[in-house]
Amino acid sequence: MGSISAELKKPHAVCIPFPAQGHINPMLKLAKILHHKGFHITFVNTEYNHRRLLKSRGPNALNGLSSFRYETIPDGLPPCDADATQDIPSLCESTTTTCLGPFKDLLAKLNNTLEVPPVSCIVSDGVMSFTFAAAQELGVPEVLFWTTSACGFLGYMHYSTIIEKGYTPLKDASYLTNGYLETTLDCIPGMENIRLRDLPSFLRTTNPDEFMVKFVLQETEKARKASAIVLNTFETLESEVLESLRTLLPPVYPIGPLHLLVKHVDDENLKGLGSSLWKEEPECIQWLDTKEPNSVVYVNFGSITVMTPNQLIEFAWGLANSQQDFLWIIRPDIVSGDEAILPPEFVEETKKRGMLASWCSQEEVLNHPAIGGFLTHSGWNSTLESISSGVPMICWPFFAEQQTNCWFSVTKWGVGMEIDNNVKRDEVESLVRELMVGEKGKQMKKKTIEWKNLAQESAKQSTGSSYVNIEKVVNDILLSSKLS
Repeated sequence: MGSISAELKKPHAVCIPFPAQGHINPMLKLAKILHHKGFHITFVNTEYNHRRLLKSRGPNALNGLSSFRYETIPDGLPPCDADATQDIPSLCESTTTTCLGPFKDLLAKLNNTLEVPPVSCIVSDGVMSFTFAAAQELGVPEVLFWTTSACGFLGYMHYSTIIEKGYTPLKDASYLTNGYLETTLDCIPGMENIRLRDLPSFLRTTNPDEFMVKFVLQETEKARKASAIVLNTFETLESEVLESLRTLLPPVYPIGPLHLLVKHVDDENLKGLGSSLWKEEPECIQWLDTKEPNSVVYVNFGSITVMTPNQLIEFAWGLANSQQDFLWIIRPDIVSGDEAILPPEFVEETKKRGMLASWCSQEEVLNHPAIGGFLTHSGWNSTLESISSGVPMICWPFFAEQQTNCWFSVTKWGVGMEIDNNVKRDEVESLVRELMVGEKGKQMKKKTIEWKNLAQESAKQSTGSSYVNIEKVVNDILLSSKLS
């Protein structure tokens, strides 16, 4: 009986990520940290992703704990059993227009459940700001967690600036290829000399009513009203950008890298709670164990990137011709509208030095001593994990703020080289060689080790800047309703 009354006195955070892999992962880490700091947690997935998690992690994966529970709401899209990421613009539109009602119903249910403490705060993904209305109705603080980089977020915050200055919408489709996107901008403090093509990619449209542009404008406007903004980054990595964001927004707290901070959570029960929507293949680590230090290039384009069959083949032969060992993660849905089929000659030629898998535990892979470089789509989780592991990158950004992450990796942080969107095997071959055995690769490796040390510094218990910031978010904002 005593344990139930103690549970009921806890603050109760409802954590709701945007329903895509790259958003669920960091939100789960933040939820574990909050649980460790004494919060009762309700973690809200969509019904579609709940089913995928059960499929990938087993029937008991979402049983949770008495003080860390999973709930679901519908995403509003037509039913679908595919083992794939849903269409992002459709998801953005659907969550915005249909999810508030079910979310409010869920909060009411939680507040009427006897063995659960009343909801005292909401931690919502930055692009799920429909939750704002629910937080206001309940009279509880809401923190928006933008899972982008700070530089990507700053790019989104300045969409309105880019539109006002007439850079977008584009006059016609030729502007995508005629060099116009190379235009250098000087209107974003903290991003001097960035090119139009390095800003989050939804701006590359001829349509004045482009939904994703309107969606970004809507969500960034809501960000100005949050109790606080938290970002999965660290102060020294993005100091200028953070300074610029702080002139536009309520308190901004860098609280990353979350995958380093969550290591302070020493709870075996929580360690069992995972978020991978695809089944991870442990054979990847076993194969890496047989390789020399810094000898393997890791290739993974994340959970959303899709490519043409031809791009897949160009990457394949570029890797084969580089003569480097590689671990290549090829999702079942990576080729748009098609099966990912590699030439049998490629498979035969590389069988002794290449491993192909459909999904893996990326953090474990990047921290493996055998990994010497990362060919990536420049998603923020991948970029931050790579930097924190001291692994330099070849960047092939696909969409959204990946372009911005790539530009900062190459020009500001010195940890990446960009590969042309129109991928060709010769370029893949020469960049992979440069990354793994070239002079530029060595310089980048040195730089990533410097950033790795600074990342670890920021995550240090008690003294690290990100550790201190999480304490501030908890005490100054999330617990404010409990204290008042």
